[in-house]
Amino acid sequence: MWEADRNLIYMKSLGEFKTLGGKLIAVEFDVVDGELRNVVVTGDFFLYPEEALPVLTGALENSPDALDEASYAARIRTALDSRAELVGSSPEALAVAVVRALRDRAALERDDDG
Repeated sequence: MWEADRNLIYMKSLGEFKTLGGKLIAVEFDVVDGELRNVVVTGDFFLYPEEALPVLTGALENSPDALDEASYAARIRTALDSRAELVGSSPEALAVAVVRALRDRAALERDDDG
């Protein structure tokens, strides 16, 4: 989906990953000036405490869009630390979803250019 905001055109990015246990984790975000913005994490995983969801999304908010899976996973793991626990998913699974979203976004941008 394309949206216009203050003469800036950007596309929502969506990535998903299903863990071996069958739990889905998904992430949606915008990329603005090379950074992830307006990050939303959803899925059928559990997060304890539930109030820690802003910590999870905050780990990715304003992250550079050029990191690899290991770097995104490290940011997520560091943010969760001992404050929260992901059950049925992992920082690595969320990182895969982020990289998939970025890869799909790059493919769409290439298609639009060609």
